Amino acid sequence: MESDYESVLCVKPEVNVYRIPPRASNRAVRAADWKLDTPDWTGRMRLTARGKVAYVKLEDKVSGELFAQAPVNEFPGIAVETVSDSSRYFVLRIQDDNGRSAFIGIGFGDRGDAFDFNVALQDHFKWVKQENEFTKQAQAPDSTPKLDLGFKEGQTITLNIGVSLTYFHSKCFVLIF
Repeated sequence: MESDYESVLCVKPEVNVYRIPPRASNRAVRAADWKLDTPDWTGRMRLTARGKVAYVKLEDKVSGELFAQAPVNEFPGIAVETVSDSSRYFVLRIQDDNGRSAFIGIGFGDRGDAFDFNVALQDHFKWVKQENEFTKQAQAPDSTPKLDLGFKEGQTITLNIGVSLTYFHSKCFVLIF
């Protein structure tokens, strides 16, 4: 079954985690409001997928111990949001095993790492969308009429291969002798 295994979509060796202030309104989150010079935690980020759900896992660089995990059911969505003022920072909704959630900020030191993370999420959910389309097509019977490409009773066709009869006989003659 496809959900029995976990596949790794992206690994980044260094990611910074920030406490973010609560939102005062519906305006977009800005990384400039965070304390970017003093991250609250630094570790490794692994983006994995089990079935149709992606998981952003923040782990200790040395031991691999899980610090926090964010299940992502759709992207873009509430689980992973981009900030309005930088391409290197994101807001994650992390969840514990009891279902409690909190919002934290993560940031990559390099724009390339942030780009890889973003593209890996987009690729995964593009695959999920295609899987859903295939499932819908498989469940719904094809409503278009079938084409009958077979020959009807008494129907004949003529094939012109482009080889003259004299050429064919001369080759056969050579092959016989």
